[in-house]
Amino acid sequence: MPPITPLPAAPGVGYKPQHYTPILADAAPVQWLEIHAENYMGDGGRPLAQLRALSERFAISVHGVGLSIGGEGALDRDHLARLKHLVEWLNPASFSEHLAWSTHDSHFLNDLLPLPYTDATLARICDHVDEVQEVLGRRMLLENPSSYLAFAESTRDEPGFLAEIAQRTGCGLLLDVNNVFVSATNLGFTPQGYIDAFPLDRVGEIHVGGHDEDEDDHGAPLLIDSHGREVADPVWALLDHTLARSGPLPVLVEWDTDVPDWPVLAAEARRARAALARTLVPA
Repeated sequence: MPPITPLPAAPGVGYKPQHYTPILADAAPVQWLEIHAENYMGDGGRPLAQLRALSERFAISVHGVGLSIGGEGALDRDHLARLKHLVEWLNPASFSEHLAWSTHDSHFLNDLLPLPYTDATLARICDHVDEVQEVLGRRMLLENPSSYLAFAESTRDEPGFLAEIAQRTGCGLLLDVNNVFVSATNLGFTPQGYIDAFPLDRVGEIHVGGHDEDEDDHGAPLLIDSHGREVADPVWALLDHTLARSGPLPVLVEWDTDVPDWPVLAAEARRARAALARTLVPA
């Protein structure tokens, strides 16, 4: 299988079709792009033609949202076959999915839902990760979720759970720093402590993104992982903390809703580049 970190240790952004022309005219802020796999599973057409052109200039990371790695049932073989076809013709630098589930029986839920961290869940996810890696013929990355509740039946913490999956399957990990900050605020733990416990040697990609602020029924802060605004300053600070421990890694800026004009997203990529530059400055 390919190495865990084939992407450049540089800024990337989530690609949106409305940015095709401006990104080619002003590509300096980014060295790689991420696409959502499910948007490119059709045959032919402008989206695939543009993606082919972009792949000749940028490293591409394929990010899946529909495999339901944590689902109780078997993986959807048709979906996995479409994913395999995409990966074979595109040959991306990386493929990743979420530590979550989104299917029940024959129903698909348009959300990434959390899991209890138990022995049974661990065994099921490892089986699914093994299957994906065998079908695709490449190592995948598994992303930590944003959480809004904790399961009483969990017997492991999240960093330990992800570390065990990586150890058993050989997969890499995608560390979403914004998800860590969101979960820490919602569940009441220290985000820096989470990063310190995370198996950073398994990380092949880092994500940052925007979140919305709300309150729960008791008036306590509640953060929503919305990907619809600039990255918050505390998340940039947490990225600095992470990179100081991990060293330079590929850093992606996610912005999936209320997508701005390219200059706004490019400015966020430049902030990621500055964070990486600070990592390279000798102590």
